[in-house]
Amino acid sequence: MPRSARKKSASGIYHAMVRGINRQGLFFDQEDYQCYLDAIQRTKEDGRAEIYGYCLMDNHVHLLLQEKEEELGNIMKRIGVTYAWWYNKKYDHYGHIFQDRYQSQPVEDNAYLLSVLRYIHNNPVKSRMVSVAEEYPWSSCKMYYGETYDTPSAVANTSFVLKLLDEHKEIARGKFKDYMRQENSDIFLDVVEKVRKSDDGLCQEIEALLGGRPVMMLKTMEKEQRDAVIRQIKQFTGVTQRQIARVLGINQSIVFKA
Repeated sequence: MPRSARKKSASGIYHAMVRGINRQGLFFDQEDYQCYLDAIQRTKEDGRAEIYGYCLMDNHVHLLLQEKEEELGNIMKRIGVTYAWWYNKKYDHYGHIFQDRYQSQPVEDNAYLLSVLRYIHNNPVKSRMVSVAEEYPWSSCKMYYGETYDTPSAVANTSFVLKLLDEHKEIARGKFKDYMRQENSDIFLDVVEKVRKSDDGLCQEIEALLGGRPVMMLKTMEKEQRDAVIRQIKQFTGVTQRQIARVLGINQSIVFKA
């Protein structure tokens, strides 16, 4: 079946989202996150796009950006190719790391733009990674609050959005914080995850796979045997590599490489 044509944005502004292939992890340490942000920053500095917001999750990325010298497809390709080269070299990996086609939605009015940005920033909260959006280091939320990050980060153009709320930056920031904390049911780009297994449920399935033996014994196995078991666990429905690593008590990169 042929792919449907993407909707063009009259404003040139889009909410774009890209996933790791088969929902696999894209980022395993701070260096990985920063490399992707560097690719975004270079795209901005080259004048190819304006960046209004972003959030880098472990296996997917949200961007709120505006086309400048290049169309969205070329922008996403440029960022993706840069990061894939880095990733494949670092992890001795071959082949694609992103789902073959990014998703995008045009952003045509200010109300929708603010809702999308709130949704992007609250991704880590909804995933229970942090209690409030500004605690997450790999999104543009703190920039809108006028706060600094503990880790280097790309620079989003916050002025454009803040001026929609008030001409005075500090007043606008206060309004933005209030807006971010409003109860909402924002859902964009069909990114709602499937219902996940609980850690206890996953632990029980792993123990069944191991013939009733405790999960922690997997850490004592020879590498070849351990990786074979991990590959079977990765086929379970409703689990993520992050969760597998947490339940097994091992590094997420081991799960990925198995």
